[in-house]
Amino acid sequence: MPIITIIRGAFGAGPEVAERVAEDLGCPCVDREVLMEASNRYGIPEAKYEEVLESGPHWWERWRESLRLYRITLQAAMCEMARDGELVYHGHMGQELLPGVSHVVKVLLTAPLEYQVEKVREREGLDEAGGRRYVESVNKARSRRMEAIFGADWRDASRYDLVLNAGQMTIDTLARLIEDAAGRPEYQKTAESERAFADLSLTSRVQAALIVSPKTRNLNVRVRAAGGVVHVSGILTQPALQEEIVGVAREVPGTTDVETDFESPPVEYMFP
Repeated sequence: MPIITIIRGAFGAGPEVAERVAEDLGCPCVDREVLMEASNRYGIPEAKYEEVLESGPHWWERWRESLRLYRITLQAAMCEMARDGELVYHGHMGQELLPGVSHVVKVLLTAPLEYQVEKVREREGLDEAGGRRYVESVNKARSRRMEAIFGADWRDASRYDLVLNAGQMTIDTLARLIEDAAGRPEYQKTAESERAFADLSLTSRVQAALIVSPKTRNLNVRVRAAGGVVHVSGILTQPALQEEIVGVAREVPGTTDVETDFESPPVEYMFP
C-alpha cells in the first residue's frame, strides 16, 4: 500500500479520519511522532518545531533562511518514519515532505467556512464572531508558514491527489474514499517509485547531517543522491571544508560514494 498524508483546515476531522484509515488498512498512524523523531535524531528541541509549525507570525517570517534547518530535518525524519512504506500521516505539511514519490496519496480535507466555524465554536466554546476570527487566523497563519518554509500555498488543490469536503461526508465515507484511492494501481509501489523514495531519503538525510554538523551547518551546498551515490556541489570559500563535507556525507547510512563539484567564489566576492 502507499504512504498517505492527510492535512486539514481549522476544524478537527483530520485525526479521526487518519486513525480510521490506519486501522482499516492495518498500518501505523503518526503525527507528532515525526517531530519527536526529528528532535531525537538531530538534537533540536521539539518545542522549536512546534514554534515554527504552530505559532502565529513570528521572528521566523523575517529570517526565512534559518527555516532550512527545520524543513530539512523534518523531511529527513519523515523519510525515516516512512521507510517501510506503510504509513498514514496527519499533521503539518506532510504533503510537501515526500515530493516526487508516486506511491504517496496526498489528501486535503476541506469544508465550507460556516462548517469550520461551527466546529470550532463547539470545540473552543466561542461565539459566532470569535469562531470566525479563529478559523481565519488559523488558516492565515498556516498559509504564511507554508509560504515561508516551502514557498507553496497549502490551499492549492493541485498539490493534492484527493480534495474531500468534510462538511458533506461522514468520517466513514471520507475514510473509504481515501482507502479506495490508496488501493488504486497508480499509487502502488514500483521499482521506479522505490528508487525515488530511496534517493529522496538519502538526499534529505545527508542534508540534515550537514546542517546540524558544527563545521558545515552554515554552508549552502547542493545535495543530490542517486543510487547511493551522493553528489555535493556549490561554492566554497575554504577549500579545506570539502574534506569535512565528504566525511559527513560518507557517515550517513546508505551512502556508497560521494562525488563533489565545488567552485571557488569569484574574485570580486573575495575582494570587494
